[in-house]
Amino acid sequence: MRSVLLATALALAPTLAFAERSPLSAEIGSTGIAATEARLAALSDPTPPDLFALAGLRFLSGVEQALQLRWQTGLQADWSELPILRLPIPQNPAARPFTSADLAALLDGVSTNMDGARSALETLGEADFALEIALSDLWFDINMNGARDEGEGVGDVAGLTFGGSRAVAVDVADPVIRFDTADAAWLSAYTHFLSSFVSVAQAYDVAPVVDRIAASTKAMKDLWGTTPPANAYDMMFGSQVDRVAIILQALAQTPDPALTRAAHTHLLAMITENRRFWALVKAETDNQGEWVPNDKQVSALGLNTPPGTGDHWLAVLAEAERMLKGEVLVPHWRYGAEAGIDIAKLFETPPPVDLIAMIQGEAFLPYARKGPQASMEAWNAFEDLVMGESMLFAVFLN
Repeated sequence: MRSVLLATALALAPTLAFAERSPLSAEIGSTGIAATEARLAALSDPTPPDLFALAGLRFLSGVEQALQLRWQTGLQADWSELPILRLPIPQNPAARPFTSADLAALLDGVSTNMDGARSALETLGEADFALEIALSDLWFDINMNGARDEGEGVGDVAGLTFGGSRAVAVDVADPVIRFDTADAAWLSAYTHFLSSFVSVAQAYDVAPVVDRIAASTKAMKDLWGTTPPANAYDMMFGSQVDRVAIILQALAQTPDPALTRAAHTHLLAMITENRRFWALVKAETDNQGEWVPNDKQVSALGLNTPPGTGDHWLAVLAEAERMLKGEVLVPHWRYGAEAGIDIAKLFETPPPVDLIAMIQGEAFLPYARKGPQASMEAWNAFEDLVMGESMLFAVFLN
């Protein structure tokens, strides 16, 4: 049945139109993110395309600086639960140990760059513009040598290959995206998403736990002596156990409510900007180099977005917004069908995370009340629409 639906969607899809890359795209490909961002930031009278490029490059700078710090410290892509920390990067044979100061710098850097990106977007406003960027021109100077090396392309790092996925309508080897006013709203929404993640991480003050776990791991290794271990458990699972210990011990601390409230504000702003994005996308009549298309357009990535994708995603966001505002409650298996957890209250006065008490139900009682429960109806309808590729689309659509 899914194959029939996909074939029908492809037959009805508009013809994919290609764009040519701009000189600014070629500049990024030649000199890199940091150099191009610095030139644009120094302009006394930037044009709308300059401002969008500046915002985009600051967004990418936040990612690049985090990847560079990971490369310096040898932090590999085994933090699969977390944005940026799960992206694959080349190995550094001379890496130094990862410390709490590194984690603090990583989070501060992402936060500063997201703020900088939004500042440029606020100056841009809703001015009309178009800027053609070839994704192959985007690369991260991960090893900080000023040159593009293998594995540093944005496609290599972000996994911008959809081969074998049901979501791919057209195989595009070297996509060129024609970014426009709507995409500025999409970018703004994504900066709020990353800022919310950083605010939560900072609220639970993960950094000191990193040093404590590192010290305990070293002390355990010192106990080994010269006798080889009797098994390979540490080699297979040691780093994963350390990672889980860091996360759980950090979450067990009392968080900073000012930062969780900031995260809550960012998530609501993300939804607002995403709505603005879809309103602008629906008004578009062209079909050239689209990033996220409307029902009459085709993504330059070759991604198959079925008719109604925007409306279904907006319904998902509407339900998420209702949860964030406490208008609907998150069900808990112990609270019955007439009550649930008020997420807005959780962000307002956040607790330390006690998994056992949360599963048992006691820990959430201060945030529980009677009221309508959140529904999965919008998400399930969206998942059916995109034929099982919901997580791919969730990341893409933001």
